[in-house]
Amino acid sequence: MNKKQKKRECGSLGRYFAVFIIPALAIYLIFSILPFMYTIFYSFTDYTDMNPTNLHFVAFQNYIKVFQTPLMRIAIKNSLIYAILLTGFQVILGLPIAAVLNKKLKTRNLLRAVYFFPAVFSSLIIGYLWNFILSSSDYGLINNLLHRFGLDTINFFTTNRALFSVIFTQIWQWTGWAMVIFLANLQSISPELYEAAQIDGANSLQCFLHMTLPNLKTSAYSIAVLSLLNSFKVFREAWLVAGDYPQERMYLVQHLYNNWFRELDYDKIAAASVLVSCVVLGLIALLGRGWDREGQT
Repeated sequence: MNKKQKKRECGSLGRYFAVFIIPALAIYLIFSILPFMYTIFYSFTDYTDMNPTNLHFVAFQNYIKVFQTPLMRIAIKNSLIYAILLTGFQVILGLPIAAVLNKKLKTRNLLRAVYFFPAVFSSLIIGYLWNFILSSSDYGLINNLLHRFGLDTINFFTTNRALFSVIFTQIWQWTGWAMVIFLANLQSISPELYEAAQIDGANSLQCFLHMTLPNLKTSAYSIAVLSLLNSFKVFREAWLVAGDYPQERMYLVQHLYNNWFRELDYDKIAAASVLVSCVVLGLIALLGRGWDREGQT
């Protein structure tokens, strides 16, 4: 028996573990860790396209320039609003939709596909679709309908509501993605737990609050982290409807990167990238601490 047990242990990954893990680690190191380390290094130098080799250490001058740029503060603020609202609505809307579609409905498979379908589309398609729907020109779908009823034009992308218009389009696209993650988690919860709770006299609301929600914390945390990361990378959706220099309320971090890149301000881009990375890591750390405290209660 002991020999057979040892053979089974060797039959698992065992000494071959490194063979499987090294390629993934090498790719991650080459294409993620090393570029980020170079970015940190360049953020403390006068690196430009015209001066790629003869570098000089400039300490925190690039960071001071970034902080003194009004557009940087605007971009960070807008990106934070975008990230918080999009993440919150994905969780708030995705969870009840998943709970409903987890029930035995005749059309649940069709409804699951309908809710998830927008997440399949590319950002280009989503941008053009909502540009057509929300455009303030004569061909804009909503404003065209408003004109038929004698109402004034609503400028969705050129006023203070511009950022919220973009957030709305992204909620529409990605809520179905959050729903699928919650739905997978819901289906992994054993029905025997609910049966035992119902025998003890628990109603549906009590089962949901005290059994379902605690088991969905991991999924909610995953959705929140991924949504935060993607929120600071969003660019095409806003650029497709407003161009390089959109209305101030729609100016995001990626707009700043794009415009600085065209101006060859690589040193400022490096410093801004490090700052944004620190902001994102700080948000994820706060989110993780909040989840840990909730798990301990």
